[in-house]
Amino acid sequence: MKKTIEFMLNGEAVSLSVLPSRSLLSVLRQDLELTGSKYGCGKGLCGACTVLVDGNTMRSCRVSIESVAGKKVLTIEGLAPAGDLHPLQQAFVEEDALQCGYCTPGMIMQAYGVLLKDPQITREEVIRRMEGNLCRCGAHKRILQAVEKAAAVMREGR
Repeated sequence: MKKTIEFMLNGEAVSLSVLPSRSLLSVLRQDLELTGSKYGCGKGLCGACTVLVDGNTMRSCRVSIESVAGKKVLTIEGLAPAGDLHPLQQAFVEEDALQCGYCTPGMIMQAYGVLLKDPQITREEVIRRMEGNLCRCGAHKRILQAVEKAAAVMREGR
């Protein structure tokens, strides 16, 4: 039976009548037409669907829509609402940290969550905290460079 679920999505109030057991990812992509978060493995192992829920990174394929009721959800679409690229997005472009682009939104959202928690993070800790996000194209070195570049920019407050 459908239930009304209310939450904040990218800074906007959302109210939906949906089956509460549906995944956040399916609601984002199918109902709200926010297709930045990708369906990868469907088991929370690849990171392509990473979003932030109340500031914490989550695999949206494994999160029920009911569990985000009353919470704040941030997707890749909400990272730069004014239209300018976020420093992470800009760094990914500048460092050519993408090839096919499928993992990119999840990588950026994971990195954003990591940098929110610890803007002074070390290279080794970035590697450890990003290792659960998979890139089949092998752009990991450039992704790491992009995250480090963005971290420096974010520390400066830009």
